[in-house]
Amino acid sequence: MKRALCLLLFVASTAALAQEKNPVTSAVKEILPRQQKNLVAAVEEMPAEKFDFRPTEKQMTFGHLVLHILESNNYQCSKIGDLPEVKAAVPLKESDGKDKLVPALKASFEFCATALDKVDDSKLGDEVELYGGKGTRAFALIALTNAWADHYSSAAMYLRLNGLLPPTAQPKK
Repeated sequence: MKRALCLLLFVASTAALAQEKNPVTSAVKEILPRQQKNLVAAVEEMPAEKFDFRPTEKQMTFGHLVLHILESNNYQCSKIGDLPEVKAAVPLKESDGKDKLVPALKASFEFCATALDKVDDSKLGDEVELYGGKGTRAFALIALTNAWADHYSSAAMYLRLNGLLPPTAQPKK
């Protein structure tokens, strides 16, 4: 019993030490699954026939929003993880529909998980290319989490305008 308790304490302290060594990248890695779950669920909640919905003429369609999210994930995570950007053999379009955009969105989050596994806090100061300019990997990580929050709020608005509750507003099951 004592040996099991000691082993448990050792494992817990080792995990805590590992997190302290990489607090920034560990935090982003912890944020990813929740944002992935909520964004994918929001996109899945929208009916396929509503992917061409746009709140106003000047706003993007829901399909364009989904395309933007997955392209943003693939671009930013490639820079963060120093990996080649994922590009579809046949480029996706916002009009490709739910059946093509949802799997591509899921794949973009899987790519982000792979990219995040390649980085730790020792690389935060490294300079990376970002949207035609340069910035630190730390900036890219923070921008990525901000983008996920922004994208979810947009998806939630599109859902609500169509009489649907976003995932985080739905009653607990």
